[in-house]
Amino acid sequence: MDLTYIPEDLSSCPKFGNKSCPPTNRPFHVRMIMYLLMTGAMIITIFGNLVIMISISHFKQLHSPTNFLILSMATTDFLLGFVIMPYSMVRSVESCWYFGDGFCKFHASFDMMLSLTSIFHLCSIAIDRFYAVCYPLHYTTTMTTSTIKRLLAFCWSAPALFSFGLVLSEANVSGMQSYEILVACFNFCALTFNKFWGTILFTTCFFTPGSIMVGIYSKIFIVSKRHARVISNMPENTQGEEKKNLSKKKDRKAAKTLGIVMGVFLACWLPCFLAVLIDPYLGYSTPIIILDLLVWLGYFNSTCNPLIHGFFYPWFRKALKYIVSGKIFSSHSETAKLFPEAH
Repeated sequence: MDLTYIPEDLSSCPKFGNKSCPPTNRPFHVRMIMYLLMTGAMIITIFGNLVIMISISHFKQLHSPTNFLILSMATTDFLLGFVIMPYSMVRSVESCWYFGDGFCKFHASFDMMLSLTSIFHLCSIAIDRFYAVCYPLHYTTTMTTSTIKRLLAFCWSAPALFSFGLVLSEANVSGMQSYEILVACFNFCALTFNKFWGTILFTTCFFTPGSIMVGIYSKIFIVSKRHARVISNMPENTQGEEKKNLSKKKDRKAAKTLGIVMGVFLACWLPCFLAVLIDPYLGYSTPIIILDLLVWLGYFNSTCNPLIHGFFYPWFRKALKYIVSGKIFSSHSETAKLFPEAH
């Protein structure tokens, strides 16, 4: 999601012609390092999420409500890496938008849509895990295929309507003379927000889903701890002891994964949304290099998602081996057992 520093008046505009680009002050080697780092993030985002998409789509054993949510989120993050990040990379490194005004609006709208869609998917996965851990007996009747479809429809449609409606109507820059100055002075694709829409965006698209996730994962953590204590107090026998150890290991892994999910989410998105909320009240005085860093920090959440939801599970590593070795093209590979049925 783009954020941009806005000059206070026309006197701060360089005299470099009508909507042409100011010369960059970055040395060549700095720009090359930026290109390398951003390209690396793009490659991990694209191929990491592509592996998730192929694995869940191909292997029948992975066809579950939770994994369909992860598949949809991986599609979102893949599109962000494939469609949005390359153009954002050029803009960030060169401090200029070379791709025209029309594509600028599409890029800004699609960027915000995919970023919000990814966040909403994380919240939906939290809801799914809440019912699976806290109400396991009711999980199959609650998280049905139709429920998952409704969640996915909301995760995609709400951000799309919000993002394209806001950007195309230019309501987000209503009453901002400084935005017109920016467009007049710089050939820069700017997505910025006035005080009203900055507050709305922070509240509805970060604070609300973030609070839901924190509440749900806190509840899951408490239930998992309680479950582990109950198992530890059960009478011991050889077979039962193995099951107890397996269950405790699974609970510890679940708690660890949930902690990482929340930690990465907050670390990546909290600074960006705080800038959206606060910067309008500071007269858009935050340096552009800081805002660019916050944008890419938000993108980095889409880079981390396949690592968190994929590499933490053995089935992902087995699926990756099938894909890399070409075994995925063999007959009946879709029925391969990636984990025991009792998993």
